[in-house]
Amino acid sequence: MTAEQVADAERSDVRVEECLDAAVAYLRSLQHDDGWWKGDLATNVTMDAEDLMLRHFLGVASAQTDAETARWIRSQQREDGTWATFPGGPGDLSTTVESWVALRMAGDDPGAAHLARAASFIRSAGGVEQARVFTHIWLALFGLWSWDDCPDLPPELIFLPSRVPLNVYNWACWARQTIVPLTIVSAHRPVRPVAFTVEVLRAGTASSPRSAPWSLDGAFQRLDVVLNAYSRWGPRGPAKGLRRLAMRRAVEWIVARQEADGGWGGIQPPWVYSLIALDLMGYAIDHPVMAAGLRGLDGFTVHTETAEGPARWLEACQSPVWDTGLAVGALLDAGVEPDDKTVLKATDWLLAEQIDAPGDWQVRRPGLVSGGWAFEFANDGYPDTDDTAEIVLALRRVEHPEPGRLRKALDDAVEWTAGMQSADGGWGAFDADNTDTTPLKLPFCDFGAVIDPPSADVTAHVVEMLAAEGRTDSAECRRGVRWLLDSQEKDGSWFGRWGTNHVYGTGAVVPALIAVGMPADDPVIRRAVRWVEDHQNADGGWGEDLRSYVDPSWIGRGDSTPSQTAWGLLTLLAAGERGDAVRRGVGYLVDTQRPDGGWDEHRYTGTGFPGDFYIGYHLYRLVFPIWALGRYLGRNR
Repeated sequence: MTAEQVADAERSDVRVEECLDAAVAYLRSLQHDDGWWKGDLATNVTMDAEDLMLRHFLGVASAQTDAETARWIRSQQREDGTWATFPGGPGDLSTTVESWVALRMAGDDPGAAHLARAASFIRSAGGVEQARVFTHIWLALFGLWSWDDCPDLPPELIFLPSRVPLNVYNWACWARQTIVPLTIVSAHRPVRPVAFTVEVLRAGTASSPRSAPWSLDGAFQRLDVVLNAYSRWGPRGPAKGLRRLAMRRAVEWIVARQEADGGWGGIQPPWVYSLIALDLMGYAIDHPVMAAGLRGLDGFTVHTETAEGPARWLEACQSPVWDTGLAVGALLDAGVEPDDKTVLKATDWLLAEQIDAPGDWQVRRPGLVSGGWAFEFANDGYPDTDDTAEIVLALRRVEHPEPGRLRKALDDAVEWTAGMQSADGGWGAFDADNTDTTPLKLPFCDFGAVIDPPSADVTAHVVEMLAAEGRTDSAECRRGVRWLLDSQEKDGSWFGRWGTNHVYGTGAVVPALIAVGMPADDPVIRRAVRWVEDHQNADGGWGEDLRSYVDPSWIGRGDSTPSQTAWGLLTLLAAGERGDAVRRGVGYLVDTQRPDGGWDEHRYTGTGFPGDFYIGYHLYRLVFPIWALGRYLGRNR
C-alpha cells in the first residue's frame, strides 16, 4: 500500500471506531433499570383487527379502544386500499378482509373511500371466499360466515396419546396452544351477530377443488365433511358424554398453561383463542384466569400517534430475553469489559429468567432436566434452544462476581440444549423430533408453519455454543455439523427459518463451522463466501426481501438493511475475509448511521412463519451492526 492508501485506511478506521462507540452508547441508553433490553416487535394489523374483534366478542370493547385501534389500522392501509403482512410487500387478502371487518365494527362507513378501495381489492383477489381458515373462523364468530364452511377440529383430539399421529404434541408448540382452544370453539360454533354483512366482499368464487380420495389430502378432506356433520348435529348417547369430557380436559390443559403475565405461550394466537374458548365454557370476564388474560393483552399494547390522533397497536409477542442475550453478546464483541456494570446487570436479570419448570418439551424428552431460556418475559412452559444457545455464548464471557453461580446456570443450559437434539442431528426451536408432517395435510392448516423441525439457523447457533463450551468432539456437535453440511443449498447458502432468509441462515452457519475448526479455505466455506459476495448490493449493504420465502427469484435480493448487512459481514469476517466486500459493507453501516448512534430499518428482517407471518425486531438494526463492527475492529472479548 502507498502512504496515501495507508492514511485513507487509518481515517476510515477512525470513522468506524466513532460509529461503533456511538452505537454502543445508544444501546446502553436503552437498557431498562432492571437490566433488560426490549425493542418493539412489529408484525401486521391482523393482530390489531383480531384484538378489536376479540373485545367485541367478549363484550369488553370500549369506544376508546375501538377508535384508537381503528386509527392505527387506517394508518397502515396503502394507496391501493390493501394491507400487507410486511412493509413493501404485496397486498394480502386475509389481512385486508380482517381489517375491513374490524373497521366496520369500529363504526367506519362502508361507503367511505378507504373501505371501498379495500372491498374492491378483496373482490379482485377472489373475494372473502378465498381468505384463510383463521379469517373464516373470525367471520363465523359474528355470523358473517357459515361454520359449515370452516374445517372442523374435534376436541376429542385431546385424548390421543403422544405416539398417535395428530395428537396435540405432534404440532409445534405455538400451533398446539392454538389448536386446543380452537377445538372448543369448533364444538360450540358460537355466533354473536353484528349489524352488517360481508356481501360486498364476495366475488362468487368456488371453493378449492378436492384432492383425489385415495390421497392423504383427499382422505382428510372427506373426513372433515364427516366431522362437520357430527358437530353440526351434535354428538348423541355416549359420544355426547365423551365430548363433554374432552372439552373439560381441554379447558384443564389450557388453564394449566396460562403464564404469569396472563398469556399463553407469550404469543397472540393461543392467547386470543384461549380467552374465547374459556368464555364459551362459562368463564366470566371477572374470573381470575380471564381477568389476567385481558390485563396481559394490555401489557402488549403500544400507544402511539397517527395523523388522526392517538392510536394503539398490539405486539404479537415480546422479545426481552432474546434482545438482552443479543445485546450482551454485541457489547462484548464491541470491546465492553466483561465485568462492566451494564453487562453484569443484564447477566443477573438473565440468570433470574432461566427456567427450571417442566414443559411440553418433556413429552419427547421425559428424562431431561430443565435449564433453558424462553423468548419472553413469561413463557416458562416453552423455553427454546435458540435463545438458550445465544445466551450461553454471551454469558460464558462475562466476569461475574459469583462465577460458580454463573457456571452452574451455563452447565444446566448446555445439558438441556444438547438433550433437545432431534434424531436427524439438527435442532428445532422448541421441541425435539417435532417432524411429523401429518398435520400439514389437514384442511385446517392453510396458515403457515404448524410443526417445528430442525433448521439451519437454530442448529448453527447450538453447534457454535457447543464448540465454545469445548464440546466440538461430542457426538451431539459432530451430528449437528453433519446436519449443517447436508443442508447447504446448491448455491452455497443456507435457508433462514427465523430470520430473513438465506442471508440470515448463512450468517449463522459459517461462524459455527469456523468455530468447530473447519478451515476457511474449505469448499463449503468458499461457496458460502462467494454467495454472500455475489449478493452484495451496489450501496455496499445486503438485503433480502421477505418474498424470497415464496419466490426464489428474490433469494439474496432486496433493499439493504442494517441487520442484514451485519449478517453478511459476520459471514465474511468469520471466514477471514478483509477485502473490498467487507470494506464496502462496513462503509454502508458507517454512512447510514443516525446522529444518535442507531440505524433506521424500514424492512422487516425477522420471520415468524415463512410465507405467512413476518416480524420487525426494532433492536436488530442496532445489536447486529454493533456485533459486526466490533468483530471487524477486533474488539470482541
